[in-house]
Amino acid sequence: MNDKMDMKKRLTRGISRQFSTGSLRMSGKFSFKRQNSMDPRNNNMRFSFGRQSSLDPIRRCPSFENETIAVPDNLDSTMQLLFMACKGDVNGVKDLLDEDVDVNSIDLDGRTALHIAACEGHVEVAKLLLSRKANIDARDRWGSTAAADAKYYGNNEVYNILKARGAKVPKLRNTPMTVANPREVPEYELNPLELQIRKRDGISKGSYQVAKWNGTKVSVKILDKDSYADPEIINAFKHELTLLERVRHPNVVQFVGAVTQNIPMMIVIEYHPRGDLGSYLQKKGRLSPSKVLRFALDIARGMNYLHECKPDPIIHCLLMPKTMVVY
Repeated sequence: MNDKMDMKKRLTRGISRQFSTGSLRMSGKFSFKRQNSMDPRNNNMRFSFGRQSSLDPIRRCPSFENETIAVPDNLDSTMQLLFMACKGDVNGVKDLLDEDVDVNSIDLDGRTALHIAACEGHVEVAKLLLSRKANIDARDRWGSTAAADAKYYGNNEVYNILKARGAKVPKLRNTPMTVANPREVPEYELNPLELQIRKRDGISKGSYQVAKWNGTKVSVKILDKDSYADPEIINAFKHELTLLERVRHPNVVQFVGAVTQNIPMMIVIEYHPRGDLGSYLQKKGRLSPSKVLRFALDIARGMNYLHECKPDPIIHCLLMPKTMVVY
């Protein structure tokens, strides 16, 4: 009974991420009521349209594999299109496209109807979508193309069609942190395709550089390519991620996420335009007593938070102007 209730909660949370309003009915015992998509209690899961991306850690639940999902009447046009693509309903997809629904409409995870059709192996739906200029290069949040998804699930006919249209499967290289089971992909994992990094030479090992993540400036540390064979460096990288994932405080730099399943491996943190305290002092020179006091208190609050972390306190060990940023 508890297992069923837990499953119900997980599925309900998932639906709330996808639908702003409305209900979804499934054959069987479970029914889902209208929910608010911004409900903070429902921010851990998302509803699955059958099979997911080849790198998606959330897969179709085996116990619901044969359940029939009825399409709610009050879904928006994008969600209807994705539902029809998931079911393999060629006529349903055609009717929606004839009503001027955008063939490249995406859901909150960046998936299009072509992604769904490729995952499910619906050949005729894929052909129809391509005939309506579906974007074969659209990428979902886990970085796979529709062709990669088709190949991953063994849908060779769809894969060959997409390949003939020019789709390219991204080459994924294993890293020292690559997981065998997609469910084990860390929650902080970022899609490297969402990071725009300025190519620069002379980046020293372990240094941060400015990048853009989905249009937002961030600081990115890229693991040196010669470091992947060094167990000590990899362990230090993992340890840093473990610590960053734990800390949340206004006076500690915010951890955004990391890339661990693709090369290059990266750590992404929030960006501060004023830079580190050492550079700030060089530019500004002598500071006013009030500003010195404010900086000192902020540093002390951050250090106190780290030292008071439970159950294992965090000791900074490298407290110096170059390791502190100016807010």
